[in-house]
Amino acid sequence: MDENIPANAGNVVAGIDVGGTFTDLLLVDGANGGAVRIAKTPTTVDNQAHGVIAALAETGFAIAGIDLIVHGTTTTTNAVLERRLARTGMITTRGFRDVIELGRRTRPQPYGMTGTFVPVIPRNLRLEVSERVEASGRVREPLDEDGMRAAVHELVAAGCEALVIHFLHAYANPAHERRAAEIAAEAWPNGYITTGHSLLSEAREFERGVTASVNAAVQPILERYVARLRDELASRGYGRDFLIMNGNGGMISARFVTREAAKTVMSGPASGVIAAAYTGRRAGFENLVTYDMGGTSTDVALILNAEPAVSNEIEIEYAMPIHVPMVAVHTVGAGGGSIARVDASGLIQVGPESAGANPGPICYGRGGTEPTITDANLVLGRLDPKKLLAVDAPVTVEAVRNVFADRIGKTTGLDGVEAAGAVLRLGNIRMAGAIRMVSVSRGHDPRDFTLFAFGGAGPLHASALARELGLPRVLVPARPGITNALGCVVADLRHDFVNTINQPVATLDEQRARAVLAQHRAEGETLIAKEAIRPRSIRVSHSADMQFIGQTHLINVPLPSAEVDRATLQALFERAYFARFKVELPEIRANLVNLNTSVTGVRPDIDLSRLIDPAGRAATLAEALREVRPVWFDGDWRDTPVYEREKLPLDAAIEGPAILEQMDATTVLEPGDRARSDGDGNIVVQVGS
Repeated sequence: MDENIPANAGNVVAGIDVGGTFTDLLLVDGANGGAVRIAKTPTTVDNQAHGVIAALAETGFAIAGIDLIVHGTTTTTNAVLERRLARTGMITTRGFRDVIELGRRTRPQPYGMTGTFVPVIPRNLRLEVSERVEASGRVREPLDEDGMRAAVHELVAAGCEALVIHFLHAYANPAHERRAAEIAAEAWPNGYITTGHSLLSEAREFERGVTASVNAAVQPILERYVARLRDELASRGYGRDFLIMNGNGGMISARFVTREAAKTVMSGPASGVIAAAYTGRRAGFENLVTYDMGGTSTDVALILNAEPAVSNEIEIEYAMPIHVPMVAVHTVGAGGGSIARVDASGLIQVGPESAGANPGPICYGRGGTEPTITDANLVLGRLDPKKLLAVDAPVTVEAVRNVFADRIGKTTGLDGVEAAGAVLRLGNIRMAGAIRMVSVSRGHDPRDFTLFAFGGAGPLHASALARELGLPRVLVPARPGITNALGCVVADLRHDFVNTINQPVATLDEQRARAVLAQHRAEGETLIAKEAIRPRSIRVSHSADMQFIGQTHLINVPLPSAEVDRATLQALFERAYFARFKVELPEIRANLVNLNTSVTGVRPDIDLSRLIDPAGRAATLAEALREVRPVWFDGDWRDTPVYEREKLPLDAAIEGPAILEQMDATTVLEPGDRARSDGDGNIVVQVGS
């Protein structure tokens, strides 16, 4: 449902995405007919703000003249994965301090009896107080306020910077958590106090506790980064607010983002998926498998009917569930910088270790000595050494080939080129496995989808992966290497809400369910009204997490409106269950576990046809030809035309093999492929004959 409201998003919008290797920027100048400027600079790992400022400077556009900056960040993601977290304490219900460590009785390793797990908050910083609320919401034991004050003082003395208050069944009655937060605020030295119910008002104490713990532990880190970036921008004349991408694919003001910092985890990958959905919808392809290959990892996701799949059951790593809605992205440790090696059994392995941004692949000339997937593409003629970005000291192709012969070939009996070909093939197999995880394993036939390839290295491998998986088409956007930055420009404002109901549908209190959904909507609209920009409309969608009584796992069921009733819920769930499992169980009644609402502030459309300057396009395909060079395909060298992507005419039709080079990415068309350009400058590849 949409409600028209005044739109005011600013004339000049800059989208910035910080990746593991590069910081990408896309600036759309609405005051100049939608003219586009792009930049790609090395990520400054120690302080990402410096890389952001460098990217802005590279555009040549005055920072003071930008109306809106939207930023996708990996600050919280990296902090969680590398465990560089703020010292955090927890106060919980007496007898339940170990909930976040006991977890779900799973194992770090599927085989063997060994493995390690370190909880987000160590046991000595998890304190208990007397209080008890039943699952019904009835208070069995009142909160021990003196005990609460003593616990707060103990954690302050222990040097904790952030605090989690996590009480049993607070989703049913949050009164104790609210009062505990008031008591804590009297002595806590800052505002980093997270109550579990305010972030995630659903059952399952383990997931709610870990989510709250992650939120508290990254709050100080994110706030310091936002403050540094705000100061850097202000010193250059930018006095307005800027927005941060959330992991659900929406945006939020930097003024409010640290309140629910856990929602920014997976911010970067989410922005790419949002851009893919936007681009695919304009191009006429609404069912996509997104394939984002960067320098350190590959992210894949599913888009069905132009809507990215969103899940509130993402597990970042073992026993690290973050149960806030996020775009469902599956990640594997295979990127352009993934290191190839021969293991003790004589088998070639690729990743998950990465050369990262520093020293990076050998061909970047920054001191890297281990062969990577990027180096393999260089040896096989798929990359031009003269076109590589951010090269400190050029390294010859022969030198890189010799490394493959020495590190890989000596043990396996391959020469340098054959070793590079084997590394490329193995890297493709790993990435194909990730695509199967989001398609085949979820009951989808890959042949019904188009592969949307982006990231600095995605289009290099996309055609080969599509062959491996049986996908008929590949869609390569106009600017693959900065698609995540485009996602920041086109993303909407979004707020998600969840409340646990946990009632059999047959006895559901319908009025209560409708009241919950109405409250979600009202709160979302209030939050969007506080943002720095005004969207053109508001869109509200509802869903329910449901299960058959007696089952454990949940199925998300979209709801047509907030006017829910028992008969409709039962019918919708049975239909969704059959679609997923092809089984009917009419004799078993359904249980309504959670009610969910997404409130989205829709922003004005962006014209993608200007992503590649129309004035730079050639009149004929021949005029866009740069050279013909030998490229390795299927064990043989083939003379392959190399085109300048930015010069391709919009009606271009290209037969593979061919290579399309541009500033931010290289696209490889395998022998037998046929490619055409569309009105937005996308390349649509029909795979094989």
